Amino acid sequence: MSSRKPYSGPARKLVMAFDVGTTFSGVSYCILDPGAIPEIRGVTRFPGQAKVGGDSKIPTILYYDRQGNVCAVGDEANEEGIEQIAEEKEWTGRMVSAATAFMAPMKRLIWNPRFKLHLRPKTKSAAHVTDKIVPLPKGKTAIDVFADFLRYLYQCAQKYIEETDPNGISLWENLRPTSEFVLTHPNGWEGAQQGMMRRAAVTAGLIPDNTAGQARLSFVTEGEASLHFCIQNGLTNEAIKSGKGIIIVDAGGGTIDISTYKQKSNTSQAFEEIAAPQCFFKGSIFVTSNAKDFLEKLLQGSAYLDDAPDIARRFDKTTKLRFRDPEEPQYIKFGSLKDKDPRVGIRSGQIRLNGSDVASFFEPSIQCIIESVKQQRNASNTEIASVFLVGGFAASERLFMKLKENLTPQGVVLSRPDGHVNKAVADGAVSFHIDHYVTARVSKFAYGTEVNIHYDSNDPSHISRRSKKFVDIAGDERIGDVFSVILPKASTLFPIQRT
Repeated sequence: MSSRKPYSGPARKLVMAFDVGTTFSGVSYCILDPGAIPEIRGVTRFPGQAKVGGDSKIPTILYYDRQGNVCAVGDEANEEGIEQIAEEKEWTGRMVSAATAFMAPMKRLIWNPRFKLHLRPKTKSAAHVTDKIVPLPKGKTAIDVFADFLRYLYQCAQKYIEETDPNGISLWENLRPTSEFVLTHPNGWEGAQQGMMRRAAVTAGLIPDNTAGQARLSFVTEGEASLHFCIQNGLTNEAIKSGKGIIIVDAGGGTIDISTYKQKSNTSQAFEEIAAPQCFFKGSIFVTSNAKDFLEKLLQGSAYLDDAPDIARRFDKTTKLRFRDPEEPQYIKFGSLKDKDPRVGIRSGQIRLNGSDVASFFEPSIQCIIESVKQQRNASNTEIASVFLVGGFAASERLFMKLKENLTPQGVVLSRPDGHVNKAVADGAVSFHIDHYVTARVSKFAYGTEVNIHYDSNDPSHISRRSKKFVDIAGDERIGDVFSVILPKASTLFPIQRT
């Protein structure tokens, strides 16, 4: 457990962190009292939850009506019979849960899986994601949908605090105007994505659109938030002994975020990033996507082709989590006892899949993590002794088993926190705001500016670019469009010290 110091601020303050995930989302908060040791709490009660005592996460799902009004969110949008209600009322479903993302479109009902990914950087590595995303509702932007979901989480947090604290209503009214917020995002997101999230926070009513309001909002990567979660739960104590580094693998629904750190000294709780963080669109939804593609191909020409999305949804909820052994066939129930087609492995309303085929659905994500861990270890000058696997995808037995099988022979210990891995990012984001354990980061890119330089007729690189040559007003030959590096890639960056 981290040795957190008492809050030294002059006045009481409320800090809230919103982790809007691709498939699930959560909220954590902390009431900072001067002189008291901060305690991070999670919002564990949301409308529509079937679980007794609530849960710390909800599906990232919204339903809209034809006028663009929000009709149902989270667990309420996942209740039994919601599809029929939505169809009757002509709602527009906006689904981020992989479990229902692959269901066939219904009459008067449009499914839009994973709205968060509409905010992603439009890079070459993310190009394949475009095919997995259904267009947003007519008249709605990604910022609008993100704002609607943030507004819902904010309202749930308000209700939870008001109901669980003895003086909840007055506490909320007093602290709400100065409350501070942390939004999490994948490692690969930069200023452009933060800008869109910032506009969504304003639209959602979290902060006003002015300088004072902007100062109350901060961002943290999911990888760094996960590190803070591991530190505050004492998971890094043994791993960081003798100056060894650790790798955090945050395996979520949409992305896999990988970050590497080491402790600055044995007497300090400060950590340094020692390799450029990485982000890959290889999360658990892509395992389900692979399953759906396989099923559609398998059932081609069968009377059960239209059932492929439903089978994929059932795979997502059950088979994907428990699957371990490629030698064991997997059975997915989807119909009644009379449903039968031996040619494609369907008997008594269930389909039989070879374990080796199911294993292939996971392989791209598994190999991505293995290769990234290898790259992180090679990029670091510090020995890496431990890898921590967090996030919703960490619950997959197949993923954990294959990673452990690969890393153990290399002398690397793989572990996953017991219990609430889904709340790791939200809790860690609050810890980031309070504790600021990370004191140095590594640049993911080279930064610079465009300049022109003196033309050297003996330099082959200049000769090959002589079409860019020009004569300046002094009569000297120069080459334009030259990139001058200001900050090299993989440089260590330290925060600005303000006095």
